[in-house]
Amino acid sequence: MEAKSTRSYDRTLYASEKNDIDIALAGEALISQGLSMYTEPRYLELVEHIRAADARYVHLEMLFHDYEHAPTDKRSGTFMRCDPKFIEDLKWMGFQMMSTAHNHSIDFGEGGILKNIENLNKHGVVHAGSGRNLAEARAPAYLETAKGRVALLSGTTTLFPWGRAGDQRRDFQGRPGANLLRHIVEYTVDKATFEHLQRIGAQLGMLHKPGAHRPLGHVSPPDTATTLHLTGYANPPHNYLKITLGDKIERRHYPYKPDLDGMLERIHDARRMAQWVVVAMHNQDIPGDEPQEHGMTMFRAMIDAGADILVGTGPHQDRGIEIYKGRPIFYGLGDFILQNDTVLLEPQEHYEFSGLPWNSTPADFYDHRAGYEGVGPGKPGTATKGQSVTPYNWQSGMHRVKFEGGKLKEIRIFPVDVGYGKPRWQQGRPMLAEGEVAQEILERYQRLSKLLGTQVEIKENVGIVRM
Repeated sequence: MEAKSTRSYDRTLYASEKNDIDIALAGEALISQGLSMYTEPRYLELVEHIRAADARYVHLEMLFHDYEHAPTDKRSGTFMRCDPKFIEDLKWMGFQMMSTAHNHSIDFGEGGILKNIENLNKHGVVHAGSGRNLAEARAPAYLETAKGRVALLSGTTTLFPWGRAGDQRRDFQGRPGANLLRHIVEYTVDKATFEHLQRIGAQLGMLHKPGAHRPLGHVSPPDTATTLHLTGYANPPHNYLKITLGDKIERRHYPYKPDLDGMLERIHDARRMAQWVVVAMHNQDIPGDEPQEHGMTMFRAMIDAGADILVGTGPHQDRGIEIYKGRPIFYGLGDFILQNDTVLLEPQEHYEFSGLPWNSTPADFYDHRAGYEGVGPGKPGTATKGQSVTPYNWQSGMHRVKFEGGKLKEIRIFPVDVGYGKPRWQQGRPMLAEGEVAQEILERYQRLSKLLGTQVEIKENVGIVRM
């Protein structure tokens, strides 16, 4: 079953001929170095394109703190941290609004979330997506501009369940965390597969017979002749995998309705409090070119509830653009700043899981993760795996979305080169792409957006969607 908005917004309610704005949108900022000291022409030209917009947004895939809190035990990825002083560098680029809900939100526990919020507040950043409780994490944040008040809301579909912010009660405090919107995964299988899974489940003690003892934390409905609930799977909000007997094998993803309804309620609230509403959703569940089923359902419901722009991040690559009911949905903005191989420190568990000795350094860990060969004095080495050998992770776009008279007028896509193949200390800083790289980025947008019914024109190294 699909979750749908219980409210829809009438866009003619506050229509105005003067309802004009130009909003700049960038993808994921995985920042760990300074940005404001560089002077390359293509870099400064990109910065000017950002600054020229009326409102400027970037997704913050970092936590700003000084290692005041211990890391959590998540055993994968980089523990994203940046010196708080570099918030000013993002502001120098022009960014005013930042989303903070993502799979790294809980890297340094509840203390890390609160310290990140404290530092963003100290530097005057408009931010949304995390908070001292669920109400704060879901709440809109507001930016005042000469072209009207802009609301920003942020959520993620990708996060450890224990990183989700908890509701406040009148008699019990809430839990700091991020705004996690959970989704359900269900499988339909044919008779032979169903019987095979039934046998395996019985042998491994993963089925739920009425009255049978279940391991701590494993709660699932009773199994039937046509439905199995295999326990022990991380499928939030339920710790089981639902298998249904059918005629063929297929998988369905759909939003967890209580979470989506809570988000739609806040979008509807923001719609009545601001002239413009931007919703940022982080979705890193499955990489690739195609948006996921639950993501498309969520994003369209959010436009129905009143969002003017839906910004998707998470897959670390660009995805297509859909124009839904006159409003743009960006299903994936790629990495705009990618400096996760120069994060200052990593926890001991990372070295252990990589088989590295206790006295290893962060550079040793990053070299190991990228499969570097030939590293040594005078030997810079060559990466053999991971994002270091996938050029599309180092390409993205910066977007300018223009509305006139309250209606979408145009989207301009400026291709961004994030430095594929450069030395570690130079990689990750964005510049306007040129030549073959620019063409490759824009043609990808063109191809993926066409699948969603959107035409992207390429003209003089800029992608253009005209309405």
